Amino acid sequence: QVQLVESGGGSVQAGGSLRLSCAASGSTSSISCMGWFRQAPGKRREGIAFLRNDGQLTYGDSVKGRFTISRDNVKNTAYLQMNSLTPEDTATYYCAADRYGCYYGMDYWGKGTLVTISS
Repeated sequence: QVQLVESGGGSVQAGGSLRLSCAASGSTSSISCMGWFRQAPGKRREGIAFLRNDGQLTYGDSVKGRFTISRDNVKNTAYLQMNSLTPEDTATYYCAADRYGCYYGMDYWGKGTLVTISS
């Protein structure tokens, strides 16, 4: 089992930046891919960034060029650097981990952290 805890959410003005963190514990050696999702009120959950152990990166179109996913394997922590934020980025952000490359869904989920962007 893997436990994931997100932090770093909060409220910022449009144009600002935030960095989310996701601390992993437990059987972290089983993780082959980390991802970030978000869900805005009344909308479906959206996968926005993925980082596989081989270094492959994938971003959703809505965040490409503005968000960056990274991982510190020593600290067992994944990050999501978010720049040029807009009110449309307001959502609860979830960290997730998978044992099989993020191709067939995610095995483990955090509880989420709220990000609010004001205009």
